[in-house]
Amino acid sequence: MHYTYLVIGGGMTADAAVHGIREIDPDGPIGVIGQEPHPPYNRPPLSKKLWQGKPFESIWREAETRGVELHLGRKAQSLDLQSRRVTDDYGDEYTFDRLLLATGGAPRRLPYSDDRLIHFRTLDDYLMLRKLTEKFMRFAVIGGGFIGSEVAAALAMNGKDVVMVFPEGGIGARLFPRDLSQFLNEFYRQKGVEVLTGMSVTDLDERGERLVVKAGSGREIIADGIVAGIGIVPNVDLARQSGLTVENGIVVDEFLRAGHPDIYAAGDVAAFYNPALGKRIRVEHEDNANTMGKQAGRNMAGAAEPYHHLPYFYSDLFELGYEAVGDTDARLETVADWKEPYREGVVYYLENGRVRGVLLWNIWEQVDAARSLIAEPGPFRPEDLKGRLPA
Repeated sequence: MHYTYLVIGGGMTADAAVHGIREIDPDGPIGVIGQEPHPPYNRPPLSKKLWQGKPFESIWREAETRGVELHLGRKAQSLDLQSRRVTDDYGDEYTFDRLLLATGGAPRRLPYSDDRLIHFRTLDDYLMLRKLTEKFMRFAVIGGGFIGSEVAAALAMNGKDVVMVFPEGGIGARLFPRDLSQFLNEFYRQKGVEVLTGMSVTDLDERGERLVVKAGSGREIIADGIVAGIGIVPNVDLARQSGLTVENGIVVDEFLRAGHPDIYAAGDVAAFYNPALGKRIRVEHEDNANTMGKQAGRNMAGAAEPYHHLPYFYSDLFELGYEAVGDTDARLETVADWKEPYREGVVYYLENGRVRGVLLWNIWEQVDAARSLIAEPGPFRPEDLKGRLPA
């Protein structure tokens, strides 16, 4: 099979790339190789809106309506740059003129195996968890980061007994300032979630029909189902074995080329230089998947437009929500400007007098203003930031 455009990966980035290609080339043959059995879908609702009554059918992105051949349930095993050939795990071969690596990431996995342990990432993971919630009441969530905090909230809002366990001192500890993270611990507890901080999982066992999560200090957590949300690892094996440069992701230039004029990379797997931050970053969120994927598609079709976008991300935690942009690392200096403490306000992340990131806590429609602030050279003092963005 020969395609003008071949996309490896069947997620949001791949679908966005198809959009980008079709904006410039309405007819060129496009092939997509996706490891999941499903056509492209929106991933964020799996831990957000689908638990709040959003129709299941709303997740589909309908890539198949844009003249694309989808090869689903297949994994690309080898990439030969010289012959422009990809071979999948069925032994089928695909040749191409231009290739996009949108291989995403795989969840970090615990060294245990059980049908009721879900390393939450895909649509099938969501469907499995939904099935468990129809039979069982008590769930353990391992991880206090992005996925863990969302899934724990989703389960609790659906009437389940939830225990969170993680090694950090607070929910979102790597993202939020310590006081906000500590607030979230108590906020979740008020919502009925048992929050166990400073504990790493040491073992997983069965006791009758139930599961036992063993954590630090001999603590045992009895549960009917377990969700692990402990981050992802970028899928770079194909790029690495083909000789492309890999450094915390596939290294791309400003046009999203991966060290070869006809090979591109985008989405979770791509490490790109962002001018506003002045460094190379890799972003594992929806906005980057959509904007970077689309730009890669346009460039594959001949647009030659640089990707300088600074992505944002968002989350829903019960009735609280936030949008964040830039480098929101809790290890940076933080300046909080609360309209109502921990309920509505802005947190700025500073490094050497420059704003590197902005957390908009229950503040909306200020992402572009935050991007502009991050691009400014400064220097900024903490007092300069009070009231800088509407809170």
